[in-house]
Amino acid sequence: MNREVTSTSLASSRPTILRRGLAIGIGALIVALSAQVIVPVAFSPVPITLQPLAVLAVGGLLGGPAGLGALLLYIALGVLGLPVFAGGGSGMLRLMGPTGGYLLAFPVAAGFTGALVSPVLAAGAIKASGVLRVLLVCALGMAIIHIGGVAQLAILGGDTSLALRVGLIPFLTGDLLKVGLAAALILAAGPKIRSLL
Repeated sequence: MNREVTSTSLASSRPTILRRGLAIGIGALIVALSAQVIVPVAFSPVPITLQPLAVLAVGGLLGGPAGLGALLLYIALGVLGLPVFAGGGSGMLRLMGPTGGYLLAFPVAAGFTGALVSPVLAAGAIKASGVLRVLLVCALGMAIIHIGGVAQLAILGGDTSLALRVGLIPFLTGDLLKVGLAAALILAAGPKIRSLL
């Protein structure tokens, strides 16, 4: 009897596991594609990419655990040599270079964003307070990305002030726009995508 119950519950959970695995893979692919949209920044080793937008959206749409998983998969693929980092880059050295702090912060930001927007998406009808919460969570997720990036730049360069000038200030305006876009995507598609997972 116990074996029958166990095999039945395993069989019923397989489609869910497959759907989540597929979602994680698609999330990693979206971030990899967003990394190929590059605008160089004068006087900064860090280019503008669509990655922060993708990281927040993937985390918010998939939820904390799956968002974290998607970004860990993305980093693992890059470390293993697939050209998924900005400009088709790959390898462990990317994690130790000037953009490595941003990359390492991506899974934390995605997991944080996904976990904290979950109550809003689970509530059904989204109220004004829910919209504000999603915007705030996305802004905090973006802050996590920048804290990781600026911290590594400061360690590499030995100058926190310079790290802020080259790793944060040039990106503020664009990143505010990305926060708004990520929040809009999460609010528009989040409930539907979460129901499929």
